[in-house]
Amino acid sequence: MSQAPLSAFARGLSAETAFDVLAVAKRLKAHGKDVVELQIGDSPFPSTRSAIEAGRRAIEAGETHYCSSPGLPSFREAVARNYRREYDVPITAENVVVGPGAKVFEQFFCEAFLDAGDAVLVFTPHFPTYVPNLQRRGAVPVFSPLRQANGFRPDLDDVERFVRHNPKARAIFLNSPHNPTGGVATAGDLRAIGELVRDRGLAVFSDEPYCHMVWSGKHEPLLSVEGLFDQTVAAYTFSKSYSMSGWRLGYAVSSPRLVDAISKMINTTLSCVPPLVQKAGEAALEHDAVERDQVMGRFQRKVELLVEELKKVDGVDVLMPAGTFYAFPDVSAICRRLGITSHGLAMYLLEAADDRFGVACLGGECFGAAGQGFLRFSCAEPDDRLKQAVAFFAEAVTRADRIRQYLMTYPRYRLNENR
Repeated sequence: MSQAPLSAFARGLSAETAFDVLAVAKRLKAHGKDVVELQIGDSPFPSTRSAIEAGRRAIEAGETHYCSSPGLPSFREAVARNYRREYDVPITAENVVVGPGAKVFEQFFCEAFLDAGDAVLVFTPHFPTYVPNLQRRGAVPVFSPLRQANGFRPDLDDVERFVRHNPKARAIFLNSPHNPTGGVATAGDLRAIGELVRDRGLAVFSDEPYCHMVWSGKHEPLLSVEGLFDQTVAAYTFSKSYSMSGWRLGYAVSSPRLVDAISKMINTTLSCVPPLVQKAGEAALEHDAVERDQVMGRFQRKVELLVEELKKVDGVDVLMPAGTFYAFPDVSAICRRLGITSHGLAMYLLEAADDRFGVACLGGECFGAAGQGFLRFSCAEPDDRLKQAVAFFAEAVTRADRIRQYLMTYPRYRLNENR
Protein backbone atom coordinates (compact mmCIF):
# COMPACT_ATOMS: atom_id res chain seq x y z
CA MET A 1 0.00 0.00 0.00
CA SER A 2 1.46 3.35 -1.01
CA GLN A 3 1.85 6.10 1.58
CA ALA A 4 1.87 9.85 1.23
CA PRO A 5 5.26 11.00 2.56
CA LEU A 6 5.38 13.20 5.63
CA SER A 7 6.95 16.63 5.41
CA ALA A 8 10.50 17.20 6.64
CA PHE A 9 9.01 19.16 9.55
CA ALA A 10 6.66 16.33 10.57
CA ARG A 11 9.44 13.73 10.29
CA GLY A 12 11.67 15.74 12.62
CA LEU A 13 9.03 16.87 15.09
CA SER A 14 9.64 15.96 18.73
CA ALA A 15 6.98 15.94 21.43
CA GLU A 16 7.08 17.34 24.95
CA THR A 17 8.91 14.60 26.86
CA ALA A 18 6.88 15.07 30.03
CA PHE A 19 3.90 13.50 28.29
CA ASP A 20 6.04 10.58 27.07
CA VAL A 21 7.24 9.91 30.62
CA LEU A 22 3.66 10.31 31.84
CA ALA A 23 2.60 7.54 29.46
CA VAL A 24 5.35 5.22 30.77
CA ALA A 25 4.37 5.99 34.37
CA LYS A 26 0.70 5.27 33.67
CA ARG A 27 1.57 1.99 31.94
CA LEU A 28 3.71 0.85 34.88
CA LYS A 29 1.00 1.83 37.35
CA ALA A 30 -1.56 -0.12 35.32
CA HIS A 31 0.67 -3.19 35.79
CA GLY A 32 0.75 -2.71 39.57
CA LYS A 33 3.86 -0.60 40.14
CA ASP A 34 3.67 2.14 42.79
CA VAL A 35 4.90 5.33 41.07
CA VAL A 36 5.33 8.79 42.59
CA GLU A 37 4.52 11.08 39.66
CA LEU A 38 6.70 14.20 39.70
CA GLN A 39 7.22 14.43 35.95
CA ILE A 40 4.49 16.72 34.65
CA GLY A 41 3.55 20.29 35.49
CA ASP A 42 -0.04 19.71 36.55
CA SER A 43 -1.67 20.89 39.74
CA PRO A 44 -2.64 18.21 42.27
CA PHE A 45 -5.46 20.43 43.53
CA PRO A 46 -9.05 20.70 42.22
CA SER A 47 -10.13 23.60 40.02
CA THR A 48 -11.30 26.55 42.08
CA ARG A 49 -14.89 26.43 43.33
CA SER A 50 -16.40 29.36 41.46
CA ALA A 51 -14.92 28.10 38.18
CA ILE A 52 -16.54 24.70 38.61
CA GLU A 53 -19.91 26.19 39.53
CA ALA A 54 -19.85 28.71 36.67
CA GLY A 55 -18.86 26.04 34.16
CA ARG A 56 -21.75 23.87 35.26
CA ARG A 57 -24.20 26.78 35.06
CA ALA A 58 -22.91 27.68 31.59
CA ILE A 59 -23.59 24.18 30.31
CA GLU A 60 -27.08 24.21 31.77
CA ALA A 61 -27.70 27.65 30.21
CA GLY A 62 -26.75 26.39 26.76
CA GLU A 63 -23.37 28.14 26.50
CA THR A 64 -22.25 25.29 24.28
CA HIS A 65 -22.08 26.91 20.84
CA TYR A 66 -19.66 29.08 18.90
CA CYS A 67 -18.62 32.50 20.13
CA SER A 68 -16.41 35.23 18.68
CA SER A 69 -12.84 34.19 17.94
CA PRO A 70 -11.08 36.78 20.18
CA GLY A 71 -13.20 35.63 23.13
CA LEU A 72 -16.36 36.56 24.99
CA PRO A 73 -16.48 40.33 25.62
CA SER A 74 -17.30 39.75 29.31
CA PHE A 75 -14.31 37.42 29.73
CA ARG A 76 -11.91 39.78 27.97
CA GLU A 77 -13.16 42.62 30.14
CA ALA A 78 -12.70 40.51 33.28
CA VAL A 79 -9.12 39.73 32.25
CA ALA A 80 -8.41 43.41 31.65
CA ARG A 81 -9.86 44.43 35.05
CA ASN A 82 -7.84 41.76 36.79
CA TYR A 83 -4.64 42.73 34.96
CA ARG A 84 -5.06 46.38 35.90
CA ARG A 85 -5.72 45.42 39.52
CA GLU A 86 -2.81 42.99 39.86
CA TYR A 87 -0.11 44.74 37.83
CA ASP A 88 -1.24 48.35 37.51
CA VAL A 89 -0.86 48.09 33.74
CA PRO A 90 -3.62 50.06 31.94
CA ILE A 91 -5.16 47.60 29.48
CA THR A 92 -8.68 47.17 28.11
CA ALA A 93 -10.54 44.24 26.57
CA GLU A 94 -9.04 45.23 23.20
CA ASN A 95 -5.63 44.17 24.55
CA VAL A 96 -6.85 40.62 25.32
CA VAL A 97 -7.25 37.56 23.10
CA VAL A 98 -8.37 34.15 24.39
CA GLY A 99 -6.79 30.79 23.60
CA PRO A 100 -6.85 27.16 24.78
CA GLY A 101 -4.07 27.55 27.33
CA ALA A 102 -0.85 29.54 26.89
CA LYS A 103 1.12 27.11 24.69
CA VAL A 104 -0.82 27.87 21.51
CA PHE A 105 0.34 31.49 21.60
CA GLU A 106 3.90 30.31 20.92
CA GLN A 107 2.76 29.20 17.47
CA PHE A 108 0.69 32.32 16.83
CA PHE A 109 3.55 34.59 17.91
CA CYS A 110 5.87 32.84 15.47
CA GLU A 111 3.32 33.13 12.67
CA ALA A 112 2.85 36.80 13.44
CA PHE A 113 6.53 37.79 13.40
CA LEU A 114 8.89 35.22 11.93
CA ASP A 115 10.02 34.31 8.45
CA ALA A 116 12.55 31.70 7.33
CA GLY A 117 16.06 32.51 8.50
CA ASP A 118 15.05 34.90 11.27
CA ALA A 119 17.06 34.50 14.49
CA VAL A 120 15.31 34.09 17.84
CA LEU A 121 17.04 34.28 21.23
CA VAL A 122 15.97 31.42 23.50
CA PHE A 123 17.15 31.10 27.10
CA THR A 124 18.04 27.50 27.84
CA PRO A 125 17.21 25.07 29.41
CA HIS A 126 13.95 25.92 27.69
CA PHE A 127 10.38 24.75 27.46
CA PRO A 128 10.51 21.97 24.86
CA THR A 129 7.80 23.27 22.51
CA TYR A 130 9.61 26.53 21.76
CA VAL A 131 11.96 25.08 19.17
CA PRO A 132 9.31 23.11 17.20
CA ASN A 133 7.28 26.30 16.89
CA LEU A 134 10.32 28.17 15.58
CA GLN A 135 10.97 25.33 13.14
CA ARG A 136 7.44 25.65 11.79
CA ARG A 137 8.49 29.04 10.44
CA GLY A 138 12.03 28.09 9.45
CA ALA A 139 13.41 30.41 12.14
CA VAL A 140 16.76 29.77 13.83
CA PRO A 141 17.09 29.53 17.63
CA VAL A 142 20.09 31.22 19.23
CA PHE A 143 20.59 29.78 22.70
CA SER A 144 21.61 31.70 25.81
CA PRO A 145 22.49 29.41 28.75
CA LEU A 146 20.86 30.01 32.12
CA ARG A 147 23.26 29.31 34.99
CA GLN A 148 22.56 28.11 38.48
CA ALA A 149 25.22 30.50 39.81
CA ASN A 150 23.10 33.42 38.53
CA GLY A 151 19.83 32.04 39.91
CA PHE A 152 18.88 30.98 36.36
CA ARG A 153 18.18 34.62 35.42
CA PRO A 154 18.62 35.87 31.83
CA ASP A 155 22.16 36.82 30.82
CA LEU A 156 21.81 40.46 29.80
CA ASP A 157 25.19 40.42 28.01
CA ASP A 158 23.85 37.68 25.74
CA VAL A 159 20.73 39.76 25.08
CA GLU A 160 22.81 42.80 24.15
CA ARG A 161 25.08 40.80 21.83
CA PHE A 162 22.08 39.25 20.12
CA VAL A 163 20.24 42.55 19.68
CA ARG A 164 23.21 44.63 18.57
CA HIS A 165 25.30 42.19 16.59
CA ASN A 166 23.10 39.48 15.05
CA PRO A 167 21.94 40.83 11.68
CA LYS A 168 19.06 38.31 11.61
CA ALA A 169 17.81 39.13 15.14
CA ARG A 170 14.03 39.23 15.07
CA ALA A 171 12.60 37.98 18.36
CA ILE A 172 13.22 36.84 21.93
CA PHE A 173 11.46 34.09 23.90
CA LEU A 174 11.34 35.08 27.58
CA ASN A 175 9.89 32.76 30.24
CA SER A 176 9.62 34.10 33.80
CA PRO A 177 9.01 32.49 36.24
CA HIS A 178 11.02 29.95 34.32
CA ASN A 179 10.18 26.34 33.55
CA PRO A 180 12.18 24.16 34.24
CA THR A 181 14.72 26.00 36.42
CA GLY A 182 12.48 28.13 38.67
CA GLY A 183 14.48 31.26 37.88
CA VAL A 184 12.74 34.64 37.94
CA ALA A 185 13.80 37.71 35.96
CA THR A 186 14.00 40.74 38.23
CA ALA A 187 12.36 44.09 37.51
CA GLY A 188 15.83 45.35 36.60
CA ASP A 189 16.33 42.47 34.15
CA LEU A 190 13.03 43.28 32.47
CA ARG A 191 13.80 47.00 32.22
CA ALA A 192 17.19 46.22 30.68
CA ILE A 193 15.66 43.86 28.12
CA GLY A 194 13.01 46.47 27.36
CA GLU A 195 15.62 49.14 26.76
CA LEU A 196 17.51 46.84 24.40
CA VAL A 197 14.54 45.83 22.25
CA ARG A 198 12.40 48.99 22.31
CA ASP A 199 12.07 50.67 18.91
CA ARG A 200 14.37 48.13 17.25
CA GLY A 201 11.67 46.13 15.47
CA LEU A 202 12.29 43.07 17.66
CA ALA A 203 9.37 41.10 19.06
CA VAL A 204 9.22 39.41 22.47
CA PHE A 205 7.17 36.40 23.46
CA SER A 206 6.77 36.76 27.22
CA ASP A 207 5.64 33.39 28.56
CA GLU A 208 4.16 33.93 32.04
CA PRO A 209 2.08 30.87 33.07
CA TYR A 210 3.55 30.85 36.60
CA CYS A 211 2.69 34.48 37.35
CA HIS A 212 1.20 33.62 40.76
CA MET A 213 4.09 31.35 41.73
CA VAL A 214 6.76 33.87 42.72
CA TRP A 215 7.99 32.95 46.19
CA SER A 216 9.67 36.21 47.16
CA GLY A 217 8.00 39.48 46.21
CA LYS A 218 5.51 39.46 43.33
CA HIS A 219 5.45 38.76 39.63
CA GLU A 220 6.68 41.52 37.32
CA PRO A 221 5.11 41.31 33.85
CA LEU A 222 7.24 42.44 30.92
CA LEU A 223 4.39 44.72 29.84
CA SER A 224 4.95 46.80 32.99
CA VAL A 225 7.99 48.15 31.13
CA GLU A 226 6.93 51.22 29.19
CA GLY A 227 6.57 51.21 25.43
CA LEU A 228 6.61 47.47 24.65
CA PHE A 229 2.96 46.70 23.82
CA ASP A 230 3.34 46.71 20.05
CA GLN A 231 6.41 44.45 20.26
CA THR A 232 5.25 41.97 22.90
CA VAL A 233 2.82 39.08 23.22
CA ALA A 234 2.47 38.06 26.89
CA ALA A 235 0.82 34.67 27.47
CA TYR A 236 -1.03 33.47 30.58
CA THR A 237 -2.97 30.39 31.59
CA PHE A 238 -5.51 29.26 34.18
CA SER A 239 -3.79 25.86 34.41
CA LYS A 240 -1.45 26.69 37.29
CA SER A 241 -3.06 29.55 39.23
CA TYR A 242 -6.58 28.10 39.24
CA SER A 243 -5.77 24.37 38.77
CA MET A 244 -7.72 24.37 35.49
CA SER A 245 -5.29 22.54 33.19
CA GLY A 246 -7.96 20.28 31.69
CA TRP A 247 -10.26 23.21 30.89
CA ARG A 248 -7.64 24.49 28.40
CA LEU A 249 -8.01 28.21 29.01
CA GLY A 250 -5.46 30.96 28.57
CA TYR A 251 -5.10 34.41 27.12
CA ALA A 252 -2.56 36.76 25.64
CA VAL A 253 -2.11 40.48 26.27
CA SER A 254 -0.71 42.75 23.57
CA SER A 255 -1.54 45.79 21.45
CA PRO A 256 -4.91 45.91 19.63
CA ARG A 257 -3.03 45.51 16.34
CA LEU A 258 -1.41 42.25 17.44
CA VAL A 259 -4.56 41.02 19.17
CA ASP A 260 -6.42 41.48 15.88
CA ALA A 261 -3.76 39.50 13.99
CA ILE A 262 -3.81 36.64 16.50
CA SER A 263 -7.62 36.64 16.53
CA LYS A 264 -7.56 35.92 12.81
CA MET A 265 -5.17 33.03 13.44
CA ILE A 266 -7.54 31.62 16.05
CA ASN A 267 -10.44 32.07 13.65
CA THR A 268 -8.67 30.12 10.91
CA THR A 269 -7.43 27.30 13.16
CA LEU A 270 -9.48 26.88 16.32
CA SER A 271 -12.63 28.92 15.60
CA CYS A 272 -12.97 29.87 19.28
CA VAL A 273 -12.46 28.76 22.86
CA PRO A 274 -15.68 27.18 24.21
CA PRO A 275 -17.79 29.85 25.91
CA LEU A 276 -18.58 27.59 28.86
CA VAL A 277 -14.83 27.44 29.59
CA GLN A 278 -14.53 31.22 29.39
CA LYS A 279 -17.46 31.61 31.79
CA ALA A 280 -15.62 29.39 34.26
CA GLY A 281 -12.47 31.48 33.92
CA GLU A 282 -14.41 34.71 34.32
CA ALA A 283 -15.85 33.45 37.60
CA ALA A 284 -12.41 32.39 38.80
CA LEU A 285 -11.02 35.87 38.14
CA GLU A 286 -13.91 37.59 39.86
CA HIS A 287 -14.38 35.35 42.90
CA ASP A 288 -11.47 32.96 43.50
CA ALA A 289 -8.45 35.16 44.32
CA VAL A 290 -8.46 34.16 47.99
CA GLU A 291 -8.72 30.45 47.20
CA ARG A 292 -6.03 30.84 44.53
CA ASP A 293 -3.62 32.52 46.94
CA GLN A 294 -4.23 29.86 49.57
CA VAL A 295 -3.37 27.18 47.04
CA MET A 296 -0.25 29.10 45.98
CA GLY A 297 0.83 29.12 49.63
CA ARG A 298 0.41 25.34 49.73
CA PHE A 299 2.54 25.05 46.57
CA GLN A 300 5.28 27.16 48.14
CA ARG A 301 5.41 24.99 51.24
CA LYS A 302 5.56 21.87 49.08
CA VAL A 303 8.44 23.27 47.02
CA GLU A 304 10.31 24.23 50.19
CA LEU A 305 9.83 20.71 51.55
CA LEU A 306 11.03 19.11 48.31
CA VAL A 307 14.13 21.29 48.16
CA GLU A 308 15.01 20.67 51.80
CA GLU A 309 14.76 16.92 51.25
CA LEU A 310 16.91 17.09 48.10
CA LYS A 311 19.60 19.03 49.96
CA LYS A 312 20.11 15.96 52.14
CA VAL A 313 21.07 13.76 49.18
CA ASP A 314 24.80 13.25 48.66
CA GLY A 315 25.93 14.59 45.28
CA VAL A 316 22.97 16.95 44.80
CA ASP A 317 23.29 20.74 44.49
CA VAL A 318 19.92 22.47 44.51
CA LEU A 319 18.54 25.99 44.84
CA MET A 320 15.20 27.02 46.27
CA PRO A 321 13.46 28.18 43.08
CA ALA A 322 12.47 31.83 42.98
CA GLY A 323 9.22 30.73 41.33
CA THR A 324 7.22 27.81 39.83
CA PHE A 325 6.51 24.50 41.54
CA TYR A 326 9.60 22.66 40.30
CA ALA A 327 12.93 21.83 41.86
CA PHE A 328 15.83 21.67 39.37
CA PRO A 329 18.73 20.02 41.18
CA ASP A 330 22.21 19.66 39.72
CA VAL A 331 22.93 15.91 39.81
CA SER A 332 25.96 16.00 37.53
CA ALA A 333 28.23 14.55 40.22
CA ILE A 334 25.95 11.51 40.53
CA CYS A 335 25.73 11.16 36.74
CA ARG A 336 29.52 11.23 36.37
CA ARG A 337 29.96 8.66 39.14
CA LEU A 338 27.40 6.31 37.58
CA GLY A 339 28.28 7.02 33.93
CA ILE A 340 24.66 7.83 33.09
CA THR A 341 22.93 10.81 31.49
CA SER A 342 20.55 12.75 33.65
CA HIS A 343 17.55 11.64 31.60
CA GLY A 344 18.85 8.09 31.81
CA LEU A 345 18.96 8.55 35.58
CA ALA A 346 15.36 9.78 35.53
CA MET A 347 14.20 6.77 33.52
CA TYR A 348 16.18 4.39 35.75
CA LEU A 349 14.38 5.80 38.81
CA LEU A 350 11.06 5.14 37.09
CA GLU A 351 11.65 1.82 35.38
CA ALA A 352 14.48 -0.16 36.92
CA ALA A 353 15.68 0.98 40.34
CA ASP A 354 13.04 -1.22 41.99
CA ASP A 355 10.55 -3.77 40.73
CA ARG A 356 7.61 -2.50 42.77
CA PHE A 357 8.29 1.22 43.29
CA GLY A 358 9.42 4.06 41.05
CA VAL A 359 9.73 7.83 40.82
CA ALA A 360 8.81 9.70 37.63
CA CYS A 361 10.79 12.88 36.97
CA LEU A 362 12.50 14.44 33.94
CA GLY A 363 16.12 14.61 32.92
CA GLY A 364 17.36 18.10 32.17
CA GLU A 365 18.12 17.18 28.54
CA CYS A 366 14.37 17.21 27.94
CA PHE A 367 14.79 20.99 28.04
CA GLY A 368 17.79 21.23 25.74
CA ALA A 369 21.48 20.36 25.95
CA ALA A 370 22.06 22.96 28.67
CA GLY A 371 19.89 20.86 30.98
CA GLN A 372 22.32 17.92 30.96
CA GLY A 373 23.28 17.08 34.54
CA PHE A 374 19.99 18.25 36.09
CA LEU A 375 16.68 16.65 37.02
CA ARG A 376 13.30 18.36 37.17
CA PHE A 377 10.92 17.33 39.95
CA SER A 378 7.45 18.81 40.28
CA CYS A 379 5.89 18.87 43.73
CA ALA A 380 2.47 17.63 42.58
CA GLU A 381 2.12 14.81 45.10
CA PRO A 382 1.25 14.69 48.83
CA ASP A 383 4.05 15.73 51.19
CA ASP A 384 4.71 12.21 52.48
CA ARG A 385 5.09 11.01 48.89
CA LEU A 386 7.60 13.78 48.17
CA LYS A 387 9.69 12.63 51.12
CA GLN A 388 9.33 9.01 50.02
CA ALA A 389 10.42 9.88 46.48
CA VAL A 390 13.58 11.71 47.55
CA ALA A 391 14.54 8.97 50.03
CA PHE A 392 14.11 6.43 47.25
CA PHE A 393 16.25 8.55 44.89
CA ALA A 394 19.04 8.74 47.48
CA GLU A 395 19.05 4.98 47.95
CA ALA A 396 18.45 4.01 44.32
CA VAL A 397 21.68 5.65 43.11
CA THR A 398 23.64 3.25 45.34
CA ARG A 399 22.27 0.14 43.61
CA ALA A 400 25.29 -0.37 41.38
CA ASP A 401 24.24 -3.73 39.97
CA ARG A 402 20.86 -2.42 38.85
CA ILE A 403 22.43 0.66 37.25
CA ARG A 404 24.95 -1.47 35.33
CA GLN A 405 22.19 -3.76 34.11
CA TYR A 406 20.04 -0.79 33.07
CA LEU A 407 22.88 0.71 31.03
CA MET A 408 23.53 -2.63 29.37
CA THR A 409 19.86 -2.75 28.35
CA TYR A 410 19.73 0.95 27.35
CA PRO A 411 23.23 1.93 26.22
CA ARG A 412 21.88 5.21 24.79
CA TYR A 413 21.80 6.49 28.35
CA ARG A 414 25.55 6.02 28.89
CA LEU A 415 27.22 9.32 29.70
CA ASN A 416 29.69 10.46 27.07
CA GLU A 417 31.30 13.58 28.51
CA ASN A 418 33.09 14.28 25.21
CA ARG A 419 29.80 14.98 23.40
